[in-house]
Amino acid sequence: MPSIDRKITQLLHRSGTVRARELEALGVARRQLSRMVAAGQLTRVGRGLYALPGYRGGEHEALLAVARRAPGILFCLLTALRLHELTTQAPFEVWIAIGNRDHPPRLDYPPLRTVRLSAPSLAAGVETRRIDGVAVRVTSAAKTVADCFKFRNKIGLDVALEALREARRSRKAGADDLWRYAQINRVANVMRPYLEAIA
Repeated sequence: MPSIDRKITQLLHRSGTVRARELEALGVARRQLSRMVAAGQLTRVGRGLYALPGYRGGEHEALLAVARRAPGILFCLLTALRLHELTTQAPFEVWIAIGNRDHPPRLDYPPLRTVRLSAPSLAAGVETRRIDGVAVRVTSAAKTVADCFKFRNKIGLDVALEALREARRSRKAGADDLWRYAQINRVANVMRPYLEAIA
């Protein structure tokens, strides 16, 4: 048993939080997990998600909780803007994109905001990053800006314009890429005057 405790501690120090099935792979039974939580050895931070007592997640803690519970999910809009450092917004929800016929993951934590994309839009401009050792799929900076214009009624035109200005100022998105994703998202006519104004 001490070796399992040491492995758990090492895993939690490395990744911050772990899923119940990762702990089960280390030989920890579900009943034992409940006892460890009751004894104060672990803290349950969400359904099937555990951390060491006193765990304070970093800036991306909510995003990582989703990535661990729903591997392969695509982060978009305000969450992606935050990752690309293209906004002053600090969303309390995690924004994810799914296909038109897909079902969103059911998580009790954190709150999710889901948007549906067509297959071409869902596949375009996807990057994979590693954050605290976790693989995270996120829309690229240019695709995120185009998505902001597509969903401007949900997030606000002011947010989309801020993202566009910041993406061009910081050179995180070129005009050609922005135009390409605007066409994929069918918002080229909406974005054209703003792209021309900052060109």
